[in-house]
Parts: sequence; structure tokens; C-alpha cells
Amino acid sequence: IGSTVFKLSGLIFANVPDPWTGLALWIVCGGLSFVGALCYAELATTYPRLGGEYNYLSRAFGRPAGFLFGWAQLAIIQTGSIGFLSYVFAEFAVNVFGADKSMVVWFALGAVIGLSGLNCLGIRRCKRPQNLLSAAKAIGILMLIVGGLSATGSASLEVVKPVEGPGWSLAMILILYAYGGWNDAAFVAADLRDRQRNIPRALLLGIGIITACYVLLNAAYLATLGFEGLRTSFQPASDAMAKVFGPVGERAISLLVMISALGSVNGLVFSVARLHATVGADHPVFSLLGRWSSKSQAPIWSLLVQGIVASAMILCVGAEGGRQLVDAGLKVFGASAVPWQQYNGGFDTLFAASAPIFWLFFLATGLAYFVLRWKDPEIERPFRTPLFPLCPLIFCGMCVFGLHSATMYALPLLPLIAVPFIMGLPLYLVSEWLRPRKSSGGAA
Repeated sequence: IGSTVFKLSGLIFANVPDPWTGLALWIVCGGLSFVGALCYAELATTYPRLGGEYNYLSRAFGRPAGFLFGWAQLAIIQTGSIGFLSYVFAEFAVNVFGADKSMVVWFALGAVIGLSGLNCLGIRRCKRPQNLLSAAKAIGILMLIVGGLSATGSASLEVVKPVEGPGWSLAMILILYAYGGWNDAAFVAADLRDRQRNIPRALLLGIGIITACYVLLNAAYLATLGFEGLRTSFQPASDAMAKVFGPVGERAISLLVMISALGSVNGLVFSVARLHATVGADHPVFSLLGRWSSKSQAPIWSLLVQGIVASAMILCVGAEGGRQLVDAGLKVFGASAVPWQQYNGGFDTLFAASAPIFWLFFLATGLAYFVLRWKDPEIERPFRTPLFPLCPLIFCGMCVFGLHSATMYALPLLPLIAVPFIMGLPLYLVSEWLRPRKSSGGAA
């Protein structure tokens, strides 16, 4: 359960015509995510090596596809998600501790640096904090659902204003982002015990529970704030609890969102670092990322580089000097400056900019599913996606919709993501040039 449902539900309902359409979209997107998880359950149990989609794309389309995927995760997608979620944590931390708004950037940096250091201690050390964060989050969500649904206020579900934003397509993209993250379980498939049983169970049962939580949370918002109140709320979880329990409830729910965001950041830091380590093991240009600590059994260099890139992103979009530096860099390539305020300030830009590349590779994974069914007909598949080929076709259709909608939403930001993405092409050529020299070097 990520932080989108605590922060962006207002924007989601502002782009739907009535509350029932909004709740229906949460259910539909949960169903689409479930279908996608069915496909991933087959891929993860059949090809359980660390790295998830990197392995599927490399096996289906060759080394260039896997390399570009790994590069995009490091340079754009997952580091951008880590930065965005760290900012969500920082925004609510400032409210809880009564700090100045200028401290948001430093709270976000502290989350990335602290959790990266924690994960360097190894899986046994970092799993306990993650379990505690998840347990605290579950308790808080239950409090929010029960408190909101039991509210006896005069909240109205009547529609006063028509949709003024891009519409239901944006709402659906934001909801799918809220469900996003289930696919990251494939990054750590090789670390799981009893993979044939636990991977499908984690993906399918997890998404079912999350769908129920998301629908009930949004129903609680509507019960306390009303439809128009929810549409204008920038922090619906805090606003709902303030209405039910007063200032104490508002601070308590802000603490919940802090915990939720911190747990999400920790999960990403842990899982994505293992993807980078797998890419480093296969491609010489990133060989440093493939080094593991013999003491902690953690990909130390992968965690460090990932933390540095995410921290740089936070500084570039969160500090005025960083934004000016980004705009100056785009001008060098003849591109326009970033319309920062169009995306509610700096940090939401990370989400909008990374979304098209995310959906591009999501679609590529859906296509890889069909290619691998054709290329590896004899391989053992401990879990098979039911209703083949209907489920993977639905998944690919969802990805086409997501890619189109995310691209239209992030159109002014395409130059910002095109530059780092295209850099992956010469990096791959360098890596391939290094590969034969490295393999012929004996001790090297």
C-alpha cells in the first residue's frame, strides 16, 4: 500500500464526474492489476533469477533490451519513484514535527540516505524495520477506515462542479500508479523461500487485500469530506481525520502517511538495488553494481549508486538552484524549460516524467510473455496464467492505454526524460566493447 491513496485521491476524484465512477475505477484498476499479477506470477516462478523484468526482456529480446531496461530503472524510473515517495514522507514529516517547509528537501534526503545505509547491513537487518512499518501502516489504515465510515457528519455526495481536469484517463493512470509496485516482487524472486508457492500467493492475495483497502479508504474520504470536499483536498487522509477526531487525528494520520511512505521507500530501495546488481553482473560498464558484500550479503555498491542518483534527483527538483540547473541543461540541447508549476511543483514532476518510460517497459514485458511462451515451450512453468491468451492480452491493452495517457500528460517533460534514456544506447555499445576484452583477460 503506497502513499498515492493518502495524497492524490483528491486529484483522482477531481477528474471523474461523480463519486460512484471514482470508486468503480479503483475496483477496475484493482482487477487489471490482478490480471497483470497473474502474468507476472508465471514469469517469476519460471525465471526466478534476481532482476525480474530485466531477465524476461533479455531472454525474449536480447541483451540490448535488458540493458536499456536496467539503465532506465537506474536513471529515470525507480530512482524517480524513490525520490517522489521520499518527498511524500518529508512533506508529512514537516507537518508532524512542525518544521519549516524549507526542510522538506532535507527530510527527503535523510530518508534516502538512511534507508540505503540500513539496507547495506543486509536482508536480515532491514526486514525487521520493514515488517514493523507494514504493521504500523495496517493499524493506521484500519483506524482511518473505521473512523471515516462511522462518521456521522453531513457530507454530501452531490456533484456541484463538472470535471475541469484532463478527465478519467488521468484518474485511471493515477490509480494504476497507486497499485504499482506489485511487479517489483519479481526483482527479488530468487531471495524468496518456496518460490512456487509464495510468489503467486504474495502477488495475488496481496493485490486482493490492497484493492479492498483502497476502495474502503476512498469510501471513508467520501463519508467524511463529501464528493466536492474530496475533490479540493490536497491531503485527504489528514483532512478526513481532522474532521472526525480533530487536530489529534490529523497529526496521527500524518504520522501514518509518514510510516507508509517510509515503508514504500524501503521496499523500493531493497528490491531495485538487486535489479541493478543483476545488470552489473551481466554488463561490464556496470560491473561495480554487481559486487556483493560477503559479510552482509547485500549489493553494497548498487545501493550506494542508487542512493546517489535518487538524492541528486531530489536536489534537482526540490531546490531552486537544482531546477535552474535542469532548465539550463535542457537549453543546451535546444529544449524548453520544465513547466514546474504545471505539475504542482518540483516533486510531482518526478512521477509525471517517469511514467511514460515505466509504461513502455511494462508493455514490453507483456509482449515478452508471448515471446517466451513461444521460445521456451518445453520449460517447466510451476504456475500458468489461466485463460491464456486472454489475461496477457488484457494486460498488454492496459499497458497501451497507460503509455498513451502518461505520454499525453507528460508531453512537456519528454525532453527531460529523452536525454538520459537515449544515453543508454552509447553506454550499451561501450559495455559490449568492454565485454570481449574482459572475458579474454584471464584473471580479469
